Amino acid sequence: MAVGALAPAMVHAQSRQAPQSLEDLIPDAAVENPEAWAEQGAPPEADDDVLDDTIADASEVDPDSPLAEQPPIDLPWPDSLELPQFAPLEPDDSIQFADVEDDERPVTAFADADVVEITSELVLAFPPDDTAFPEREAFAQRYRDLSTIAELDGDEDNIAQIAARAKADEELLATMLRVYGYYDAQVLRTIGAILPGEDTASERATVRFDIIPGTRFRFGALDLGNLTAAADGPALRQAFEIQSGDPLSSDMIVAEQFDLDRALGELGYPFAAINEPELLVDHARDEGDLTMKVEPGGKFVFGEVSSNLLDFLSSEHLTRIARFDAGDVYQRSLEFDLRRAIVATGLVSSVAITQRKVSEPSGDRPGEVALDVELTKARLRTIAGAIGYGTGEGFRAEASWEHRNLFPPEGMLRVRGIAGTQQQLAGVTFRKNNFRGRDKVLTLDAFASTISSQAFEARTVSAVGTYERLSTLLFQKPLSWSIGLEAVATQERARTRDVILPRQTFFVSALPGYAQLDTTDDLLDPTRGFRVGARLSPEVSRTNGTESFYLRSQVDASYYRQIRDRFVVAARVRFGAIPGTEIENIAPSRRLYSGGGGSVRGYGYQAIGPRDALGSPTGGRSLLEGAVEARIGTRYFDGALSVVPFLDAGSVGQSVLPDFDVVRFGVGVGARYETGFGPLRVDVATPINPGPGDSRIAVYVSLGQAF
Repeated sequence: MAVGALAPAMVHAQSRQAPQSLEDLIPDAAVENPEAWAEQGAPPEADDDVLDDTIADASEVDPDSPLAEQPPIDLPWPDSLELPQFAPLEPDDSIQFADVEDDERPVTAFADADVVEITSELVLAFPPDDTAFPEREAFAQRYRDLSTIAELDGDEDNIAQIAARAKADEELLATMLRVYGYYDAQVLRTIGAILPGEDTASERATVRFDIIPGTRFRFGALDLGNLTAAADGPALRQAFEIQSGDPLSSDMIVAEQFDLDRALGELGYPFAAINEPELLVDHARDEGDLTMKVEPGGKFVFGEVSSNLLDFLSSEHLTRIARFDAGDVYQRSLEFDLRRAIVATGLVSSVAITQRKVSEPSGDRPGEVALDVELTKARLRTIAGAIGYGTGEGFRAEASWEHRNLFPPEGMLRVRGIAGTQQQLAGVTFRKNNFRGRDKVLTLDAFASTISSQAFEARTVSAVGTYERLSTLLFQKPLSWSIGLEAVATQERARTRDVILPRQTFFVSALPGYAQLDTTDDLLDPTRGFRVGARLSPEVSRTNGTESFYLRSQVDASYYRQIRDRFVVAARVRFGAIPGTEIENIAPSRRLYSGGGGSVRGYGYQAIGPRDALGSPTGGRSLLEGAVEARIGTRYFDGALSVVPFLDAGSVGQSVLPDFDVVRFGVGVGARYETGFGPLRVDVATPINPGPGDSRIAVYVSLGQAF
């Protein structure tokens, strides 16, 4: 396509100024020839008396009086300009730079240019030879993001607006070319018209920029100050990858300055300084000389970590949670990691870490730098609550009070309670974070509860102690684990219809253990990766004088894959087994069940599995579940709303291995609303092959994905 040139129309308006002297009141012709001026129509009374009166009137003018209203000046908006039409060019046409007025065909730079369409009214034309400007793809995308013309609405904006923005974009393109190292480049701006179509009332303006890049400049001399004088000079110079003769790029200067700064921080130079880069461009040599002075400031190792609140978070405790030891080479990333770990305790509202020189480097011996930590306490007491509902589970309300540093450092005490349709609980928990190691937690929990589910009723008193290393929202870990000790006393009975069975007392001791591998990208809302976790709990149970030993085991695996933007497919499987004893020797609350919001949706909580003669679930010794769902993002609520169709399946058997006598399927659809700290989940499901007493519709509400 040929590109037409639009010659700007200039409109000048002259203003009238107040006279500055007497001579300003008299035309030049009257001064040069008074008689001739009088003969041509001068007022006969223009004599000396009149001039005296005029002078007197001028002297009486009040300089503060308002000016007389001026008549309006109407200037037509230049939308009536006729644009030259785009005309096709033949491949053999030569490049022309003629004025439109002297040539019927518009100005163009390349007859066979490589044209990139930014919008339907805006194009960039590059040289047909790819080697002349190999960065064109990235260049065009960058311009698309920055263009002021691309922001206009081609159906509503007039020619004058487009012309003004085209001039601004021409300067933008020239600046971008210099960023890429083309300091002798040219940008030809042409504006033409596309003939109106049958359904178009008027022609549309189209802007074309022809890019003539010219020679790409290269780096000339490099001056990095005292960088090579550092103990790690060669490694630091290698981190700054620009060499003399490389193609010149401002982006590369910024990126390599960042890489050099990071290398200085990671190799032990906490007091290094880098001056702002200066580039001297020499058009005679097609080169740019780069000066970026670097002062390494000496190499250092870590010293002590000092806290300003010794009775709150002591220096010893901060040293324990740091991922470095005294004498290790200083690394800026480890200093930042310590700051994040302190924030993650939830005990402080602000953290400031200051580097303090303890000793200067001497010869080959590095200096020592201490970290002074300035802490500001946060509010330590919290009252929390949660309300949920699930079909088959009923309502559930939880409340808790906690003091997060009642036993410093990081010794928390929590009192909690649950009131629900199926469960009531009262308990107290002691938790010690970062206990004998970073991200390791000691928890002691004691509680009493009553449970009344579809499968059983239980009155339980339990004491549990665990030592664990688990993922958190701030620190998601590839490997999590926990070990524990559990003592349980419980009175339970199977729940049957119309028949009240006697309660049976169980005393259970257990050593629960857990481990999980996690490669996902998010703890609450993963989009890729997998998780594999296993739970093993050797248990001894005593009831009615009979002692039994068995192993409760469960393996969970889930996989997540992003098909395209905001479209994730997720799948999971679960296998559980209890080998070692018969089912009647296992307390009903410790058997395996399926069904509910975190299991097979569409069915009631623990409603899937073997049933007694009266139709009540009895639980089993084997479990197999599977689920698949598609998490499809929408544009509603600024993209925060997702729609999730799903299919679940589950089976429970009384033998150690699943017998698949009855496999229940549930299907449904859910909605997820991203709250900023995790998705709010609402699922509606129905059973495909319901059993006796199963509802047709089940609803689940919770925070976080189903798996």
